[in-house]
Amino acid sequence: MKQPRRRSAAPQNPGPMQQSVARNIHSGHAVPVGSAGLSGVMPAADLDRLTQFLSNLTMEIDNAIDPNTANPHLNMILHLLQSHSAGRIVSPSSMVSAAGVPYATATRKLAEIQDAGLIERRARTKTGKSFSLHPSSDLLEGFSQLADRIDRLVRASFEVMDPSPETTDYYFGGSYQPGRAAIPPLSALAQPLKLSGGLRILVHGDPTFMVMEGLKRQFEQIVGTNIHQRAFSIDRLREEALRNAERPKSRYDLIAIDLPWVGEFVEKGVIRPLDEVMDIARLDPADFHTAGWRAAHWGGRPYGVPSQTTPELLFFRKDWFANEAIEPPTTTAGVIDAARHFHNPQRGRYGVAWNAARGTALGHTFMMTCAAFGQPIIDIPKIAGGFDTDNLAKGGFTPTLNTDRALEAADYLMQLMDYSPPDILSMSWYERVRPYGAGHVAMAYGYTLLAPYFELDQNSPAHGNTGYLVHPHGPQGAPIAPVGGYVLCVPTNLPDERIDDTVEALVSFTSPGAQKLYAQNGSRTEPRYSVGADPEVRRLSPIFGLLDQMSWRDELQFWPRPPIPQVSQIINICGHELHDMLRGIVSPRHALDRVQARAEQILRQ
Repeated sequence: MKQPRRRSAAPQNPGPMQQSVARNIHSGHAVPVGSAGLSGVMPAADLDRLTQFLSNLTMEIDNAIDPNTANPHLNMILHLLQSHSAGRIVSPSSMVSAAGVPYATATRKLAEIQDAGLIERRARTKTGKSFSLHPSSDLLEGFSQLADRIDRLVRASFEVMDPSPETTDYYFGGSYQPGRAAIPPLSALAQPLKLSGGLRILVHGDPTFMVMEGLKRQFEQIVGTNIHQRAFSIDRLREEALRNAERPKSRYDLIAIDLPWVGEFVEKGVIRPLDEVMDIARLDPADFHTAGWRAAHWGGRPYGVPSQTTPELLFFRKDWFANEAIEPPTTTAGVIDAARHFHNPQRGRYGVAWNAARGTALGHTFMMTCAAFGQPIIDIPKIAGGFDTDNLAKGGFTPTLNTDRALEAADYLMQLMDYSPPDILSMSWYERVRPYGAGHVAMAYGYTLLAPYFELDQNSPAHGNTGYLVHPHGPQGAPIAPVGGYVLCVPTNLPDERIDDTVEALVSFTSPGAQKLYAQNGSRTEPRYSVGADPEVRRLSPIFGLLDQMSWRDELQFWPRPPIPQVSQIINICGHELHDMLRGIVSPRHALDRVQARAEQILRQ
């Protein structure tokens, strides 16, 4: 008799980009899924596709052939892997039920799998009598490699052809090049974290951290405790982190801080140096993009681990440029020419979108625009490939916000105004990408973390039609991609008894396996070289390959927003004074003189 099959396909666990409403915390607007939202078919991890394929295949074979013999080893392993991906707890009894054979046989076969080192047991109670089962790192790595082999076998056997050059390179040797091996999925920690009340994290409300929130169940299985993530807009995040530092005990185990805040948070004693609480070698520092890793340092010491490295680029509509036989712009003059060409308000088309909202948004834009003209905002010395950021902790700098190059940057912003959407003066982080994704704008400055708004929305006119460029530069500037993103830090006032387990969580959340999982669920940030080299990740978006190329060309730079302790105040000043300039209240020269005078006063203090 044929053994009855009760195993069913693992339920699909939608990520945050698949929810009916994606909340944009910068603007407070709800983003409906569809043409203007973050929808689209999310690329599944190769391991998930493999387990689902094998599960469906065995079920079809079982139903087609009678008599047959069940494969309890495979049945239980597939159940374990599918549950691991979905973040479901697996007990020995559920494994036995999934085996498809009598209880005694299933129990014996389960013991064989455990003896082979394919399963790890983790205690769920202090007595250890109750425990959960998790796939071992060997099992995860083995099935990850099997996914590659089965994919190639299916393509070869059924003559499935993929014209994509990236895919062809991968299936005909690309994955065997140095550094191109697929990263296996995350395995569960051998010991669950013992954090009273669970792991508490303070983050920014951007798409990457929202991906992490959507994967909470999976990560709770990885670390063995509840995860509580609290998200704020950029200004409120800084305020809450500083407020938390004044408390006797931190409310958060980990806090995400924007790269420009590192110096301020170190000088104010908000975050701990990592080399005090962990062995830095565990992080594999050489695997991080150089700019992102160096930006996490102050005074030569690391204070955070890059959670997302996201350069600001120029997005442009490849189809529009190709149809008009216009070359993508590499200079600021080229941006103006292209914006002028495509700007047609009568047809609802505009040349360019960018951060021009008053305050923090415009302040960041001005600093990065100054960098495009070769002007840092303080008098840091020039070195090969950029400017020296290794000695920022020594202080003693003078602002350089009213130089001739800074004036050229301000004039450039004034020119952009002529070819921008009518609501440009209220556009900030998300608002500049929304009209681009909706097909109303030819170009938009934006961080790669915002690319999911059109890359994952198949209804967006920009979907599949977007090219990415480093910042076009002025006459005396050079091509650079200003690095943004967040590092995860340990608060100084975190109680000592929580530090060790918090460090374990920090290592897990920033590991290659975790970063790959974020990418597979919609993130377009990439802190590690190994993640960008992963063939499965490379197929998700052209962004990942471009980031690696930019890093190797030394175009990823963080000096445009030097993380000096006063930088947040200077950003705020620039964002207010230059907003008056864009509104025509003051001239560019007058606005820059005011910014310079106020910045000098701040740096003297």
